[in-house]
Amino acid sequence: MSDRIRVDVCDGIADVRLDRSEKLNALDTAMFRALIEAGENLAKDRSLRAVVLSGEGRGFCAGLDVANFAGDGGFDPFERDDSSPANAVQRSAWVWTELPVPVIAAVHGVCFGGGLQLALAADIRFATPDARLSVMEIKWGLVPDVTLSQTLPRLVRADVAKELTFTGRIVSGVEAAELGLVTHLSDAPHEAAHELAREIAGKSPNAVRAAKQLFDAAPDLSVAQGLRLEEGLQRGLLGKPNQIEAVKANLEKREPRFSDPD
Repeated sequence: MSDRIRVDVCDGIADVRLDRSEKLNALDTAMFRALIEAGENLAKDRSLRAVVLSGEGRGFCAGLDVANFAGDGGFDPFERDDSSPANAVQRSAWVWTELPVPVIAAVHGVCFGGGLQLALAADIRFATPDARLSVMEIKWGLVPDVTLSQTLPRLVRADVAKELTFTGRIVSGVEAAELGLVTHLSDAPHEAAHELAREIAGKSPNAVRAAKQLFDAAPDLSVAQGLRLEEGLQRGLLGKPNQIEAVKANLEKREPRFSDPD
């Protein structure tokens, strides 16, 4: 694993930390590559139950490190292949939406530009009240291009998304929660994220994965398609070992013992 990302997995929970604190975890080519590698490796782990995504040091991520990014001629940010709808830079965030398990971001300090887009790729976000978040790209005469078009409109009204993007203004964690960018406020977001991850890890992994699949797909489906997907996922859960174990554990008033998904 690159020195840009640290991944520790314990009891089915992956603690993924951006580890470039001297640069406020700014995104250079090594960081983009490390994010993709980490996400792809975790996707192969059938024992995985949840992921906590955070940044070391004084902030979550300050966004693009322009100097270091521009200096690497071996990295094409717009490169594509058939494995993903995203290009190379977009995949650094999109890979976390593609993980079959819940991803929980823990945000503190700055969360700007590409860093915000990375946080929005998570399913759930905790942030400190004094965190600072911004769609920063307009400052450089650019549009956000690390999957924001696919994540922000699902969280806030279109007028709010446009205003944040047109102005690049910085919002606090408190305002971010009011707008819907952040799920929960916490003075200790990393600890709060892990507490939620442990709760999720105690549920049937098949049901959790199916629920993420359902909610991620639903906005792009017609009513009929959405209802058919709901039914199909339920049929795939009913009567299977982990579903039976969930029922037994509840009836016997004990902790469930789930097996890894196939």
